[in-house]
Amino acid sequence: MHKLYDYICKAEMYIAKWALAILSGLVLFAAVMRGIGKPVIWAIDLATFLFAWCVFLGADVALRNDKLFAIEVITSRLPKKWQYYLKFINDGIIGTFLSFLLVYGLKLSYTTRLRKFQGIDLSYTWVTLAVPVGCLLMLITLVLKIRRRFKAGYEAAETVESAGGTKELL
Repeated sequence: MHKLYDYICKAEMYIAKWALAILSGLVLFAAVMRGIGKPVIWAIDLATFLFAWCVFLGADVALRNDKLFAIEVITSRLPKKWQYYLKFINDGIIGTFLSFLLVYGLKLSYTTRLRKFQGIDLSYTWVTLAVPVGCLLMLITLVLKIRRRFKAGYEAAETVESAGGTKELL
């Protein structure tokens, strides 16, 4: 199971990187073509498709690597034990939000199954599927992080942080 998750993580990073590179090229290509008077409508539709997937796959990569945006002005001044428990509360809020996005993303994907892109013959469901798939991947990452932190316990997490080690346990 661990090997499967590692493979999914590597594939996710690979897809997110290439999606960003290709969508950037498509937007540049579409802009140049529009500038010379020959607009390419399908390029923007394909870039939209790639952008949706890039956003949600990239969000999971950022969550896994502890690179999400955070403002720790108040929490960094709290005692270490409070910070430790506050992380569980924060992860619970994030998990609840991701669960709602997963459910409603699946509903949205179903309702958009008949809608087609204007420039390409592709169902809009493939774009909206980025939401539930990305949220499911983020939920898996979040559960694994919570489990790892819980198993390590407060003392181990505090020791790693005070020794100047990585915040992998936190």
